[in-house]
Amino acid sequence: MKKVGEVMKEIRANKTQQKQALEMSVSRETISRYETGKDKVNAGVARQYSAKYDNPMFAMAIQTEYTGTGPVLLDGPNADLHRSAVKEKTLEELGEAFNRLKSTSLVKPLAAMELYEKQDLHDALEELVEATTAISNLVAVVCMEAKISYKDLWMDHYRYLVSQGLLKEDLTC
Repeated sequence: MKKVGEVMKEIRANKTQQKQALEMSVSRETISRYETGKDKVNAGVARQYSAKYDNPMFAMAIQTEYTGTGPVLLDGPNADLHRSAVKEKTLEELGEAFNRLKSTSLVKPLAAMELYEKQDLHDALEELVEATTAISNLVAVVCMEAKISYKDLWMDHYRYLVSQGLLKEDLTC
Protein backbone atom coordinates (compact mmCIF):
# COMPACT_ATOMS: atom_id res chain seq x y z
CA MET A 1 0.00 0.00 0.00
CA LYS A 2 1.34 3.37 -0.96
CA LYS A 3 1.70 5.96 1.75
CA VAL A 4 0.22 9.44 1.36
CA GLY A 5 3.67 10.98 0.86
CA GLU A 6 4.52 8.52 -1.91
CA VAL A 7 1.30 9.35 -3.74
CA MET A 8 1.96 13.08 -3.27
CA LYS A 9 5.40 12.67 -4.82
CA GLU A 10 3.89 10.77 -7.77
CA ILE A 11 1.27 13.48 -8.22
CA ARG A 12 3.99 16.15 -8.18
CA ALA A 13 5.73 14.25 -11.01
CA ASN A 14 8.46 16.41 -12.60
CA LYS A 15 7.51 19.53 -10.68
CA THR A 16 9.98 20.70 -8.02
CA GLN A 17 9.01 20.65 -4.38
CA GLN A 18 9.39 24.46 -4.42
CA LYS A 19 6.91 24.87 -7.27
CA GLN A 20 4.50 22.45 -5.58
CA ALA A 21 4.86 24.35 -2.31
CA LEU A 22 4.01 27.64 -4.01
CA GLU A 23 0.91 26.11 -5.61
CA MET A 24 -0.23 24.69 -2.27
CA SER A 25 0.70 27.82 -0.24
CA VAL A 26 3.06 25.92 2.05
CA SER A 27 6.84 25.84 2.39
CA ARG A 28 9.10 23.56 0.38
CA GLU A 29 10.16 21.99 3.67
CA THR A 30 6.54 21.15 4.42
CA ILE A 31 6.19 19.37 1.07
CA SER A 32 9.41 17.48 1.80
CA ARG A 33 8.19 16.42 5.26
CA TYR A 34 4.87 15.26 3.81
CA GLU A 35 6.52 13.28 1.01
CA THR A 36 9.00 11.59 3.34
CA GLY A 37 6.30 10.79 5.90
CA LYS A 38 7.93 12.87 8.64
CA ASP A 39 4.71 14.89 9.01
CA LYS A 40 1.12 13.99 8.35
CA VAL A 41 -0.66 16.09 5.74
CA ASN A 42 -3.05 18.49 7.44
CA ALA A 43 -6.71 18.48 6.47
CA GLY A 44 -6.51 21.77 4.56
CA VAL A 45 -3.64 20.62 2.36
CA ALA A 46 -5.33 17.24 1.84
CA ARG A 47 -8.45 19.04 0.61
CA GLN A 48 -6.32 21.20 -1.71
CA TYR A 49 -4.67 18.11 -3.21
CA SER A 50 -8.05 16.41 -3.61
CA ALA A 51 -9.55 19.43 -5.32
CA LYS A 52 -6.56 20.12 -7.57
CA TYR A 53 -5.55 16.60 -8.57
CA ASP A 54 -8.77 14.57 -8.12
CA ASN A 55 -6.68 11.44 -7.57
CA PRO A 56 -8.41 8.32 -6.19
CA MET A 57 -5.09 6.88 -4.97
CA PHE A 58 -4.54 9.99 -2.86
CA ALA A 59 -8.08 9.86 -1.44
CA MET A 60 -7.75 6.19 -0.53
CA ALA A 61 -4.27 6.68 0.95
CA ILE A 62 -5.46 9.58 3.11
CA GLN A 63 -8.38 7.55 4.48
CA THR A 64 -6.23 4.53 5.24
CA GLU A 65 -3.32 6.42 6.74
CA TYR A 66 -5.42 8.70 8.92
CA THR A 67 -8.08 6.29 10.10
CA GLY A 68 -6.31 2.96 9.76
CA THR A 69 -9.40 1.69 7.94
CA GLY A 70 -10.94 1.55 4.53
CA PRO A 71 -10.07 0.08 1.17
CA VAL A 72 -6.59 0.48 -0.27
CA LEU A 73 -5.48 0.67 -3.87
CA LEU A 74 -3.92 -2.71 -4.49
CA ASP A 75 -0.25 -2.53 -5.44
CA GLY A 76 1.20 -5.92 -4.50
CA PRO A 77 2.99 -8.27 -6.89
CA ASN A 78 -0.22 -10.23 -7.59
CA ALA A 79 -2.44 -7.19 -8.17
CA ASP A 80 -3.71 -6.95 -11.74
CA LEU A 81 -5.15 -3.47 -12.13
CA HIS A 82 -6.28 -3.78 -15.72
CA ARG A 83 -9.87 -2.61 -15.79
CA SER A 84 -11.16 -5.97 -17.07
CA ALA A 85 -9.35 -7.94 -14.37
CA VAL A 86 -10.55 -5.55 -11.66
CA LYS A 87 -14.12 -5.81 -12.96
CA GLU A 88 -14.03 -9.61 -12.88
CA LYS A 89 -12.53 -9.64 -9.38
CA THR A 90 -15.22 -7.20 -8.24
CA LEU A 91 -17.99 -9.40 -9.61
CA GLU A 92 -16.44 -12.43 -7.87
CA GLU A 93 -16.15 -10.61 -4.54
CA LEU A 94 -19.67 -9.18 -4.81
CA GLY A 95 -21.07 -12.66 -5.47
CA GLU A 96 -19.27 -14.13 -2.47
CA ALA A 97 -20.37 -11.24 -0.24
CA PHE A 98 -23.96 -11.48 -1.46
CA ASN A 99 -24.16 -15.22 -0.84
CA ARG A 100 -22.54 -15.01 2.59
CA LEU A 101 -24.74 -12.11 3.69
CA LYS A 102 -27.87 -13.82 2.38
CA SER A 103 -27.12 -16.90 4.49
CA THR A 104 -26.34 -14.89 7.63
CA SER A 105 -29.19 -14.34 10.05
CA LEU A 106 -29.48 -10.98 11.76
CA VAL A 107 -32.89 -11.67 13.31
CA LYS A 108 -31.63 -12.59 16.78
CA PRO A 109 -30.28 -9.75 18.94
CA LEU A 110 -26.53 -9.66 18.31
CA ALA A 111 -25.76 -9.81 22.02
CA ALA A 112 -27.66 -13.12 22.23
CA MET A 113 -25.76 -14.82 19.41
CA GLU A 114 -23.96 -18.06 20.05
CA LEU A 115 -20.23 -18.22 19.35
CA TYR A 116 -20.71 -20.03 16.03
CA GLU A 117 -23.29 -17.41 14.96
CA LYS A 118 -20.88 -14.58 15.77
CA GLN A 119 -18.21 -16.34 13.73
CA ASP A 120 -20.65 -16.63 10.84
CA LEU A 121 -21.42 -12.92 11.14
CA HIS A 122 -17.71 -12.09 11.28
CA ASP A 123 -17.11 -14.15 8.12
CA ALA A 124 -19.94 -12.33 6.34
CA LEU A 125 -18.48 -8.95 7.34
CA GLU A 126 -15.07 -10.03 6.04
CA GLU A 127 -16.65 -10.86 2.68
CA LEU A 128 -18.30 -7.42 2.63
CA VAL A 129 -14.94 -5.75 3.36
CA GLU A 130 -13.32 -7.72 0.52
CA ALA A 131 -16.13 -6.61 -1.81
CA THR A 132 -15.69 -3.00 -0.66
CA THR A 133 -11.99 -3.14 -1.55
CA ALA A 134 -12.78 -4.62 -4.96
CA ILE A 135 -15.45 -2.00 -5.69
CA SER A 136 -13.17 0.84 -4.58
CA ASN A 137 -10.36 -0.42 -6.79
CA LEU A 138 -12.68 -0.72 -9.76
CA VAL A 139 -13.94 2.84 -9.30
CA ALA A 140 -10.38 4.17 -8.84
CA VAL A 141 -8.92 2.34 -11.83
CA VAL A 142 -11.74 3.29 -14.19
CA CYS A 143 -11.81 6.91 -13.02
CA MET A 144 -8.06 7.28 -13.55
CA GLU A 145 -8.06 5.59 -16.94
CA ALA A 146 -11.25 7.20 -18.31
CA LYS A 147 -10.44 10.59 -16.76
CA ILE A 148 -13.73 10.62 -14.89
CA SER A 149 -13.70 12.82 -11.81
CA TYR A 150 -13.49 10.71 -8.68
CA LYS A 151 -14.36 13.70 -6.53
CA ASP A 152 -17.40 14.60 -8.67
CA LEU A 153 -18.70 11.03 -8.42
CA TRP A 154 -18.62 11.30 -4.64
CA MET A 155 -20.12 14.81 -4.63
CA ASP A 156 -23.00 13.59 -6.83
CA HIS A 157 -23.49 10.64 -4.49
CA TYR A 158 -23.58 12.90 -1.42
CA ARG A 159 -26.15 15.16 -3.10
CA TYR A 160 -28.26 12.08 -3.88
CA LEU A 161 -28.08 10.93 -0.24
CA VAL A 162 -29.21 14.38 0.93
CA SER A 163 -32.06 14.40 -1.62
CA GLN A 164 -33.26 11.03 -0.32
CA GLY A 165 -33.20 12.23 3.29
CA LEU A 166 -30.42 9.77 4.13
CA LEU A 167 -27.86 12.43 4.96
CA LYS A 168 -28.58 15.63 6.89
CA GLU A 169 -25.64 17.71 5.79
CA ASP A 170 -24.64 18.52 2.23
CA LEU A 171 -20.96 17.54 1.96
CA THR A 172 -20.48 19.07 -1.49
CA CYS A 173 -19.10 22.38 -0.22
